[in-house]
Amino acid sequence: MTDRKPRVDDEEALAFHRQAPAGKIALRATKPMATQRDLSLAYSPGVAAPVKAIHANPDAVYDYTSKGNFVAVISNGTAILGLGDLGPAASKPVMEGKAVLFKRFADIDAIDIEVEEDDPEAFVECVRRFGNTFGGINLEDIKGPDCFIIEERLRELLDIPVFHDDQHGTAIITAAGIINACELSGRDIKDLKVVVNGAGAAGIAVLELIKSMGVAHDNAILCDTKGVIWKGRPNGMNQWKSAHAADTDRRTLEEALDGADCFIGLSVKGAVTKAMVKSMAADPIIFAMANPDPEITPEEVREARSDAIMATGRSDYPNQVNNVLGFPYIFRGALDVRARTINEEMKVAAARALAELAREDVPDEVAAAYHGSRPSFGKDYIIPAPFDPRLISHVPPYVAQAAMDSGVARRPIADMEAYKATLAQRLDPTAAILQALHEEVRSADRKTIVFAEGEEPTVIRAAHAFQTQGLGKAVLVGREETTRANMRLVGVPEDGIEIVNARLSDHNAVYADWLFARLQRQGYLKRDVQRMVNNDRNVFAACMVALGDAHGLVTGTTRNYAQALADVQMALDPKPGERVMGMSLVLSRGRTLFIADTNVTEFPSAEAMADMACEAAAAARRFGVEPRVALLSYSTFGNPAGERSEKIQEAVRLLDARNPDFEYEGEMNADVALDPDHTRLYPFSRLTGPANVLIMPAIHSASISTKLLRAAGGATVLGPMLVGLEKPVQIARLGAGVADILTLAALAAHDLSAEKSAVSAS
Repeated sequence: MTDRKPRVDDEEALAFHRQAPAGKIALRATKPMATQRDLSLAYSPGVAAPVKAIHANPDAVYDYTSKGNFVAVISNGTAILGLGDLGPAASKPVMEGKAVLFKRFADIDAIDIEVEEDDPEAFVECVRRFGNTFGGINLEDIKGPDCFIIEERLRELLDIPVFHDDQHGTAIITAAGIINACELSGRDIKDLKVVVNGAGAAGIAVLELIKSMGVAHDNAILCDTKGVIWKGRPNGMNQWKSAHAADTDRRTLEEALDGADCFIGLSVKGAVTKAMVKSMAADPIIFAMANPDPEITPEEVREARSDAIMATGRSDYPNQVNNVLGFPYIFRGALDVRARTINEEMKVAAARALAELAREDVPDEVAAAYHGSRPSFGKDYIIPAPFDPRLISHVPPYVAQAAMDSGVARRPIADMEAYKATLAQRLDPTAAILQALHEEVRSADRKTIVFAEGEEPTVIRAAHAFQTQGLGKAVLVGREETTRANMRLVGVPEDGIEIVNARLSDHNAVYADWLFARLQRQGYLKRDVQRMVNNDRNVFAACMVALGDAHGLVTGTTRNYAQALADVQMALDPKPGERVMGMSLVLSRGRTLFIADTNVTEFPSAEAMADMACEAAAAARRFGVEPRVALLSYSTFGNPAGERSEKIQEAVRLLDARNPDFEYEGEMNADVALDPDHTRLYPFSRLTGPANVLIMPAIHSASISTKLLRAAGGATVLGPMLVGLEKPVQIARLGAGVADILTLAALAAHDLSAEKSAVSAS
């Protein structure tokens, strides 16, 4: 197998950490600190109020401080990565990195603390004194057996979750993989014969967890550098090893593996040979997790036999056991119910959640991480990818529920579905809008949406998601044989979605006659129209919608926007009195903006801009936003004067004559329009707050601004969404992914959902 792991040399890594500001974490204020009043509320005298409230009720500390979303990452540097005991200062880059991962993957604030203490009891006493400042403690890189003592004592002394990730993180991800490996090999975990090589913190934690999940004590053998840990063994023992001593006459790893179903390695490179692998049972499960080099490589296992299910700790092989799949989401669920501890039930729940997620169709972000190939549940994909965006909303609810069920939650969650929605919003600012959109579509009459480019794998997957998520009925336009072949390729059931072949459709003649009657005085012959209906899927799909055989359509992934729109407009007109335009929704730093026209009219006239203002305001209301419209220019209320600004002033006068039922103003520069205090300089402004609908003077300024906000400003941009046609149509960008196509399909089903169509729900 080719090594795909990115190579990082020391100089590059040092430069990365040294770049100003040095390190990887910083502190930011979560409340405004712009005025004297802000300071008075944040500190003296305002801070006295929460002080007294917490004194009266200690649990109120979660309500008035950051404790509920704050984790301490603590180490003494006695076991840093695979480098050994290098001391607390040397562990700081690793601990900062762990803190960054908490924030990146679960939106948990974390701070690293390096303790200069090697004695376990003294370390425990040190952490005990400050531990309850935090909502949870993640112990890291502490040598064994000290880590067992420290974690156990801190769990007894502190009333918050304490979690040694080197032990339990590895155990949870491994357990998830074991669950799925058993599923694939037709085994019951209760009958699984397991050999664990490596009796350190991680090895013992893995064994304890899989035993709690059903592996029988008599079916598990633990090995260390001296061989099998058997009952009565006199040398190299401690209380943690003794708890897992096996009643067996096997003494070596080689003997232990003979006939075993499963090998779990947390030891050293080369510990397992091909001969040992050959001696294992059919369909062996091999987790060789020594780092940086596994006990045996996947290449060596394949040379020995072809039926093995294999995982390693490396990212350049399939099925990486990566702790980042566990600790962020385990703490997220624990913190959200204010758990007093992280117990076995919560760990098992996390493992089962991860196993379940690996069986689902993967999103585009995962395919990108796999260099464009799309993994599916099987021998090479039994553990989710670390960059799967669904982890944040999938795993914590399992953990939180287990905490509630096992009685360690201080604040139970009443509405788990609402909690899942909140989790999705933590890392994706569009999630709240999309969730509301989807719920409204589900609650309405079932719409039929035609996916014009139905042979495309991404379109097929989006159509499948549209139906399985209950958003409506999907129809794919394409040749049956090609479409079904691609359905098999992406793992979508062939009988689940209706396929329509334009050339062979029963409606072909009806569509051609209707379209010819529409276009015959525009230079088209009957044969031209018949050719378009036969061969152009956009035209055919638009005819379906125009004649009531579907409610709306989605296209654009294989053709540029202008061409796709021209195709659709062969059969569909603008709504009476309205103008077709593109509108983008921008979410940035807590602000929601609608920007138009981003795709259709290059240099709109004054009348066109007035039309756009009305349509964009109506669309904003359909998203639940009360519009405040600004018509933008390089000038503000005539300063500086210019020919181009006169057109915008005329658009405002046209709006005055129409007397619309929304706030509007112009011409205005963007910074003025978005300034909540702009009325101090312009007291005559009709906007009662910052603008949230921006009408651009030209398509290039609209396109540049949205792309600039996305690329340089870190904004999230939805769209452009097409508005103004008589029937719901959405056009995706070239090469759009499944998530984008699904969003546009939901928008088409919603119509931004204003009107009933002639098609009955089927």
